[in-house]
Amino acid sequence: MTAHLTWRDTILALAIVLVWGTNFVVIRLGLNALPPLFYACLRFVFVMVPAILFLPRPKVRLGNLAFYGLCIGVVQFGLLFIAMKGQISPALASLVIQTQVFFTIGLSIWRTGEKIKLHQIGALALAVAGMGVIAANTGQGITIAGVALVLLAAMGWAMGNQASREAGKVNMLAYVVWAAPFAVPPLLLLSLVMEGPTAITEGIRHAGIATWGAVLWQSVGNTLFGYTCWAWLLSRYPAATVAPMSLLVPVFGFASSAIILHESLQLWKIGAMLLIMAGLAVNLLWRPRKAVIRGEAC
Repeated sequence: MTAHLTWRDTILALAIVLVWGTNFVVIRLGLNALPPLFYACLRFVFVMVPAILFLPRPKVRLGNLAFYGLCIGVVQFGLLFIAMKGQISPALASLVIQTQVFFTIGLSIWRTGEKIKLHQIGALALAVAGMGVIAANTGQGITIAGVALVLLAAMGWAMGNQASREAGKVNMLAYVVWAAPFAVPPLLLLSLVMEGPTAITEGIRHAGIATWGAVLWQSVGNTLFGYTCWAWLLSRYPAATVAPMSLLVPVFGFASSAIILHESLQLWKIGAMLLIMAGLAVNLLWRPRKAVIRGEAC
């Protein structure tokens, strides 16, 4: 695997995190009408249909596809949507979910034997300090339950990352599409049990153009484009190279939330974001000096 992103793949990664960052506002708009678990279910229905009719199933184990679908569909987005229904603001959700970086790198070290470098430990320490600032300010647009749910969602994202990496070099669009059928039934069942048929019916009745636009943005922009390309990058680069790029998501999350939803940006939120961004900068830009002996680089 190449250690550093090419310029082309760096631009692709930036496009992905732009979509993902603004997506938290889109999620919040959809939740104005739809119950969280049913909203997540609809997201993956539109990922699956009609694309699954045209894309052949990738040559990976069904167990791998099922694991990815459950991790991304049920754990990540099911829990994230529940948390964003009044327990955490879009900007803060976009920040807390980035703990997936730590989980992704940790899982990769455990599963593939990737080595973590000293500067990466320092980068993670800065980001953890940023998370500590958030934890110290619960009660200001964020609850303990909301933080816990988003942390679990981040773990689901990390496990999905690892599953996609272990799938190897397959058609990642087909991979994401064929994983969706494993997310839809459990999300629908959980919605029926936890939210109830009445809430689902009322949600559909009150859904307008903006709601259905949010569902399609979730499916086409965030999942088919974002997760397909992200999985493609993870299959070609070490997790420690790709995963930290998602720390840019809060920048777009904070900006879009402030502009569209008029969410206030208190100093502690900005401080937390800056700490996490400092961690990203250290991880991405640090280049250890090469020892030189007799005029030759070692």
